[in-house]
Amino acid sequence: MRPYKHPTPDEFVLERVLYALSDSIRLEIVRHLAQVDGATCGELDGGRPKSTVSHHFKVLRDAGLVHTETAGTAHMNTLRRADIDGRFPGLLAVVLAQPPLN
Repeated sequence: MRPYKHPTPDEFVLERVLYALSDSIRLEIVRHLAQVDGATCGELDGGRPKSTVSHHFKVLRDAGLVHTETAGTAHMNTLRRADIDGRFPGLLAVVLAQPPLN
């Protein structure tokens, strides 16, 4: 399996980051990853179809929010917090400080 492409921090676009965070499923994934060192796609799928989860991770990767690495048959995901904070200081802190909608 070929490695995933990830943008460099200087390629991050604010509109892409905000778009990625505007979806409740993707925001839930980012919130979870902010609390752990890493998680597999299976841990974060919430019982959703694999194709739906794959789409959400692609959007998060393309925005620069998530780094996905293949580990055998699993895909390990981490939040690129330092990279996002370096490009958009304080953005993730503000987003993560907001309570989830119920």
